[in-house]
Amino acid sequence: MAASLAVILLLGLPARKIFEKLKLPGLIGMLILGVLIRPYGFNLLQEDMLKISGDLRGIALIIILLRAGFGINKDDLKKIGVTALKMSCIPGLIEGLFIAAASVYFLGFTFIQGGILGFIIAAVSPAVVVPSMLKLIGNNIGTKKGIPALILAGASIDDVFAITIFSVFLGLYAGSNVNIGIQLLNIPVSILLGIIAGIIIGFILIMIFKRYHIRSTKKVLLILGFSILLNQLESVLKTKLQIASLLGVMTIGFIIIEKLPDVGKRLSDKFNKIWILAEILLFVLVGALVDVNVALKAGRVGIIIILIGLAGRSIGVIISLAGTEYNWRERLFCTIAYLPKATVQAAMGAVPLSLGVESGDIILAIAVLSILITAPLGAIGIHYSAEKLLVEKN
Repeated sequence: MAASLAVILLLGLPARKIFEKLKLPGLIGMLILGVLIRPYGFNLLQEDMLKISGDLRGIALIIILLRAGFGINKDDLKKIGVTALKMSCIPGLIEGLFIAAASVYFLGFTFIQGGILGFIIAAVSPAVVVPSMLKLIGNNIGTKKGIPALILAGASIDDVFAITIFSVFLGLYAGSNVNIGIQLLNIPVSILLGIIAGIIIGFILIMIFKRYHIRSTKKVLLILGFSILLNQLESVLKTKLQIASLLGVMTIGFIIIEKLPDVGKRLSDKFNKIWILAEILLFVLVGALVDVNVALKAGRVGIIIILIGLAGRSIGVIISLAGTEYNWRERLFCTIAYLPKATVQAAMGAVPLSLGVESGDIILAIAVLSILITAPLGAIGIHYSAEKLLVEKN
């Protein structure tokens, strides 16, 4: 495993640098590197590394969401509150239903099979979106109207919504007595529980920091430890109770920066430094999950279905932003920022196949293809459109 880690670090840094030199997002270079060094590529990763890949990616995602929490302020939340809730569910719902309908037409799926595929694909990727939004916040681009914060908040809840609906369709396929009303009610309950858990942990940490003199590095470790436990709590309780743990993790950072601004600023700087390592691990290991041979099985029909889904998502973003103060350029940027897929598709794509869902292999192929198409497309789109669409014209 140590050798695999060395390979990831020694190749990940230059891969990122090369793409940045080409005026492209560095994460694309790291994703491509992951594809190349995976078992079906040059096979440079040891099996032990692949076994703990999920945990490492989870920790990296927690670090970037903590950074996001430290980057959001109360005024931003007041601006985006209702709109963020709409952005968290409407685009994903429309995309999932568009894909379900397209699957029935193009692949001969039942609507339930189409729904399983649709809501695997429908989840936006925090792994791609959150770092991009934090970069905009750092450069003070789009912050006047809280656009990066809007995307951050919406994307962190979007996954909860998509995975819940996916679970409903999976239950319907298995013939189990799924109460759809209760499942849908779980979504706001999950969001609320995630926020409450984040608030409680945030205040516990504040009490510790006030009572004991602890160096910033140790504070970072405490925050990270509590955040990982919160994320694991979701895994333990998911059969009985859903908790939007990623939203809770963001809430921890938000509470600390609001109540202890000076401490929060120092901790934010520390997490920025840790992110250098976490970013390489996250994107290289996400790339290592992508099997290009599987994606190729989806073929032209897979590409058409994914594009139909993206059209539905774009319509959903436009509907969510209707009646807001955002101009057409800002709405276009939000549409572009909501394109990338990676995290959920990599984690959930093989679940239907493992559970014996008919055409599970096709579902997996299209899920993998969605990563290959939308992660670079969304990352490049955000990278090049931000200054053109969000910077005020004189």
